[in-house]
Amino acid sequence: MDKQLKLLIGGSLADGGAGTFDVVNPATGKAFAQCPKASEAQLDEAVAAAKAAFPAWAATDAGERGAMLAKLADALEARVAEFASLLTMEQGKPTRQAMGEIIGSTYVLRAFVDKRVEPVVLRDKGGKTVTEHRTPLGVVAAITPWNYPVMMLVQKLAPALVTGNTMVLKPAPTTPLTSLLFAELASEILPAGVFNVICDENDLGGKLTAHPGVAKIAFTGSTATGKKVMASAAAMVKRVTLELGGNDAAIVLDDIDAKAVAKKIYEGAMTNAGQICVAIKRAYVPANMYDAFCEEIARLANEAIVDDGSKQGTTVGPIQNRQQFEKVKELVEDAKLHGKVIAGGEALDRDGYFMPPTIVRALPDDARLVREEQFGPVLPVLKYDDIDDVIARANASEYGLGGSVWGKDLTRATEVAQKIDTGTVWVNQYLAIDPRIPFRGSKQSGLGTELGDEGMLEYTQAHIVNAVPFEDA
Repeated sequence: MDKQLKLLIGGSLADGGAGTFDVVNPATGKAFAQCPKASEAQLDEAVAAAKAAFPAWAATDAGERGAMLAKLADALEARVAEFASLLTMEQGKPTRQAMGEIIGSTYVLRAFVDKRVEPVVLRDKGGKTVTEHRTPLGVVAAITPWNYPVMMLVQKLAPALVTGNTMVLKPAPTTPLTSLLFAELASEILPAGVFNVICDENDLGGKLTAHPGVAKIAFTGSTATGKKVMASAAAMVKRVTLELGGNDAAIVLDDIDAKAVAKKIYEGAMTNAGQICVAIKRAYVPANMYDAFCEEIARLANEAIVDDGSKQGTTVGPIQNRQQFEKVKELVEDAKLHGKVIAGGEALDRDGYFMPPTIVRALPDDARLVREEQFGPVLPVLKYDDIDDVIARANASEYGLGGSVWGKDLTRATEVAQKIDTGTVWVNQYLAIDPRIPFRGSKQSGLGTELGDEGMLEYTQAHIVNAVPFEDA
C-alpha cells in the first residue's frame, strides 16, 4: 500500500507517537501496510480534543449535525470502490461483501440524519408539568471489532454525533486502515475534535475506557473483553453499551423443504467466513429431514470457492487473523473426535488463513463446537425430535444475541421464535439488520441497545423537570 494513513486528533492528521505496526493481509499472511501507533500522550490529546469540542457541538443545531452526517454518507459513497478494496485487503472478505459493508454503512449514516430527541411531556395538568429532556453525555469512547470495521464504526458514530456527543474511536489493530481512511473524510467535514481516531496494538484499550474524560463506552467485541470493559467502566459508573458474542441457533421446523432451507442456513452461517456476531452458529434439524438437510448443506459447502477476497468469483475469504484461525482449527479438531465432518475440515495448505466451509454432524450438545462461539466458517448440524426439547437446547447457552426459526407455517414459526431467549429472533430470514430497528443482546451477549430510537437514546442522559406553580404561604 503506497498511501500512508494517519491518526486523527483534534482535527489534524498525525503520525503515530509510538511508531508504527504491521497490518497483515489475511489472504497472504503477510504485512501489506504500516499503521501509525498512538502513544498514551496522543490518547490523552484525543480525549482532551473531544472534550474541548463537546460544548460547541452539543450546542449546534441538530439539523446541522444531521446535515454533516449526510455529507459523511455522500463522501463515503463517492469512494465506495476505494474503501471496499482496502477493506478486502485488511479484513479478507470477498469484494462483493466488502462493497455491501460500505454501502450499508452509508445507509446507517443516513438513517440518523433526521433523528431528533425531543422533550416528552409526561404530565400536564392543572398547571403542573413533568417533562423529560435528553442531553448528550460528552465524550464517547468507541471500540470496534475486526469483522465489520466500517459498519461498526458508523453504528456508533451516527447516533453519538446526531445527539450532540463527541467521540474517540479505537479500531481493532488488525483492521485499522479503513477507519483511518474514514477519518480523512471526517477531517474535511466535521469540526475539529468532534471525531478522533487513535490506533494501537491492544495496549491502549484499558487506558481509554478508564480515562476520566470519557463519559460513555460503546464496545463491540468478544464477551471476555466486554467483561473487562464493563469492569473498567465501573470505577466511575460510566455509561456502557456492549454488543458481545453470540452462539446463534437456527431451528428448522418439519414443514419446510430441506434443500431450500439448507441454502438459506448455509448463507447465514458462511457469509464473511462465519465471522459475524449473529451468524448462524448451530443448526437444529428434525430427524425426518436430517439426512437430506446434511447432504444438501455439505454439497453447498464443498462447492464454495475459497480464495483471496480480491479475486473474482471468490465466495469465502480467509479468516481475518492468525489467532482466530488457530482457534477455529482447534475447534474443528475437537469436533472430529466427537462427530462426523461431512464437508471441509482441513485448513488449506497455502499462505494465508484459509479454512473451507466445514459442516459437522452427529455432535453431542456438550461438544465445544456446539457450546462455544466458533466465529469462523464451521457449522454443527444437530438432530431433534421434539420441538419443546429443541427450544430448551437452543436456550441452554450463556449467549443470547440472535437466532432464527424456519418454517412454512408462519404463525407456528413465530410462536417458536417468541420462546427463544435472545435479543433478536428472525423468522425465515437472517442477518436482517436495519438501522431503524433496535438491536440488543440478552444474557452474556451484551448490555444496552444499538440502532433505532432506543439505540440513539443510549447516547443521552434523561433529565426530569417536575414543575408546579408557586403558592404563597
